[in-house]
Amino acid sequence: MSTAKITLDDLPLRDELRGEVPYGAPQLDVPVQLNVNENPYGPSEAVVADIAAAVTVAARTLNRYPDRDAVALRTDLAAYLGPDLSADEVWAANGSNEIMLQLLSAFGGPGRTALSFAPTYSMYPEYARDTHTDWTVGQRREDFTVDPEHAVALIGEQAPSVVFLASPNNPTGTALPLDVIEAICDAAPGMVVVDEAYAEFRRSGTPSALALLPRYPRLVVTRTMSKAFALAGGRLGYLAAAPAVVDAVRIVRLPYHLSTMSQVVARAALTHADELLARVDDLRAERDATVDWLRDVGLRAADSDSNFVLFGTFADRHAVWQALLDRGVLIRETGPDGWLRVSIGTSDEMAAFRSALKELL
Repeated sequence: MSTAKITLDDLPLRDELRGEVPYGAPQLDVPVQLNVNENPYGPSEAVVADIAAAVTVAARTLNRYPDRDAVALRTDLAAYLGPDLSADEVWAANGSNEIMLQLLSAFGGPGRTALSFAPTYSMYPEYARDTHTDWTVGQRREDFTVDPEHAVALIGEQAPSVVFLASPNNPTGTALPLDVIEAICDAAPGMVVVDEAYAEFRRSGTPSALALLPRYPRLVVTRTMSKAFALAGGRLGYLAAAPAVVDAVRIVRLPYHLSTMSQVVARAALTHADELLARVDDLRAERDATVDWLRDVGLRAADSDSNFVLFGTFADRHAVWQALLDRGVLIRETGPDGWLRVSIGTSDEMAAFRSALKELL
């Protein structure tokens, strides 16, 4: 048999992986790309120059392995998060995706269960699958909030080793009140992971689970630089937790998992945090205007604390998705049946989205 003709069916693939396809949103070359929740505003020339200078210096030492514990970067991330955190309470990896996988490698595994509340981030069950962790879900309310009584009861039934809570939630944009997170932390026998990938986009007054860390030693808060920091190509995610949690993750991390280049790029970006985050207010305003517009034209739109909006409902959402794509606008076909998700782009991109959708309506 030639290698050109071999298929997955010919390989000794794990049984639970048969029939699966790689995760990923469509990457299509269209004029308006509003499907993967990127920040539409790239870094300024000053930021680009500083990143390039840092990379140039680092390139002279690429014959050496990177700092495997990324201490300088973790120190900078702790300073960004606030004065109450130290480098020992922060860990970094290749995007928050790798952070999640590391957490399940440390706290999940055969005979253990991870739990979340649907609809939520579609990668969570894949992390569980890849680490041989059982996966179970409860259901969110009609408005996509989490019912604490339902959550506590399900935790009591399942005794999960890890609970995943996305806040703001993907794909709905829903943020969790701290009292709901507290109720879950009080009930959970294992780890509680609050995924705050979109935290910087929260509406004014919406709190972060970081405030709960001193009270809950098994709480983990994850963040990313891919969204608000406009550093999706840099692949840098991180967590804040008790030092013991960081030590646990260090046991399962691959050697030198975070390259020298990733570390210096992220550190250079952090020195420009104010500038890189300056467009967050613009994106919030555009998001809120998008929600209002969608409702004005007779559609449902979920309240959002992120840089995207879930909207619907459609009898045939794929037909709507395709019709928008035919008009040069790419959004995401995800979430509950009948719903679609649009990332918030520039004002011109959102105008193109509204114009294309209005034609369909």
